[in-house]
Amino acid sequence: MAVQTLKDLLDAGVEGRGVLVRSDLNVPLDGATITDPGRIIASAPTIEALAEAGAKVVVVAHLGRPKGEPDPKFSLAPVAAKLGEVLGRNVQLAGDVVGQDALARSEGLTDGDILLLENIRFDPRETSKDESQRQALARDLVELVGDDGAFVSDGFGVVHRKQASVYDVAKLLPHYAGGLVAAEVAVLEKLTTDTERPYAVVLGGSKVSDKLAVIEALAPKVDTLVIGGGMCFTFLAAQGISVGNSLLEESMIETCKGLLDRYADVLHIPQDVVIADSFSADAEAKTVPVTEIPDGWMGLDIGPESVQRFASLLSAAKTVFWNGPMGVFEFPKFAAGTKGVAEAIVDATGKGAFSVVGGGDSAAAVRQLGLPDDGFSHISTGGGASLEYLEGKELPGISVLEA
Repeated sequence: MAVQTLKDLLDAGVEGRGVLVRSDLNVPLDGATITDPGRIIASAPTIEALAEAGAKVVVVAHLGRPKGEPDPKFSLAPVAAKLGEVLGRNVQLAGDVVGQDALARSEGLTDGDILLLENIRFDPRETSKDESQRQALARDLVELVGDDGAFVSDGFGVVHRKQASVYDVAKLLPHYAGGLVAAEVAVLEKLTTDTERPYAVVLGGSKVSDKLAVIEALAPKVDTLVIGGGMCFTFLAAQGISVGNSLLEESMIETCKGLLDRYADVLHIPQDVVIADSFSADAEAKTVPVTEIPDGWMGLDIGPESVQRFASLLSAAKTVFWNGPMGVFEFPKFAAGTKGVAEAIVDATGKGAFSVVGGGDSAAAVRQLGLPDDGFSHISTGGGASLEYLEGKELPGISVLEA
């Protein structure tokens, strides 16, 4: 990646300068409680380095999917508090995005101060398809750091989006890749250009349609491609197996048939599943072969035989990429599949494999199931961006940094 980095900016000097940082602080919340602060912790080093060097740091981030207007349940207030705790310094939260409060607070910043703007997606221009609207918001953001300001892109989870705070603002200010973005791209380059074999990929999650492009991109390049999670039932249906009330994308059955035919030697799907009589944490559960799912029951996890088989496939891998849980890990009864496969990846890592956890639910599962972060070579902060990079798509938030 031929871009200027955070080190280049720090070497040039930032004392007294305004620096706009696009972070990914989109953490899961239970009410106002952050259930997994992973992205905040990962974002802190770049912000801290700038503040320590005397920059006036203005952080831009989003949370959830507000509909282009202020919504209290998507306020970044809990994030500001947690970020301040992680950094061990005060983090101001603006009462708006680029309005009077944000402007007044930014003008009052002194060297080393940190200001977090309210949820950038409260402003409809952030995600607008109209380039002129996005550019107008980008100009408003630039006004907060001044003409001699700089832009640091450190939200890897959003670099696949052509949005005002990710793409358009980089065209108006000297731009740099933050530590997180630079590290993520280096890891993904290793997965695509410098891959040690055998190469195993583990894909889970609910929908085949969400992962189809990455399956088609990676299946010809890998030695093992393990399929779990809700999407495995569409593959099972493609083999003529009745899946009861399990998650099923009927429109994808023919596509899955084609994939199973083309990549029979690479694709691996479960042999047994843990089924439930309802979608709830306290549902009645039992383990059955995939061919024996009764009508009215639904698969919510892969079974122990599948875990054992998948673990065996992963044991010899030198490179592993994992994206998506094997089941509904949020319910303890249906977490064993995800935990078992994750433990197999940790074992492979311990034997020298290079392992990457592809963000989102997988990263949350690692922490919720009590697995060590350092049991994996890298835990990505951006699931969608990781997948699009591996699919070979251009990421707007990266390409703009190269300009």
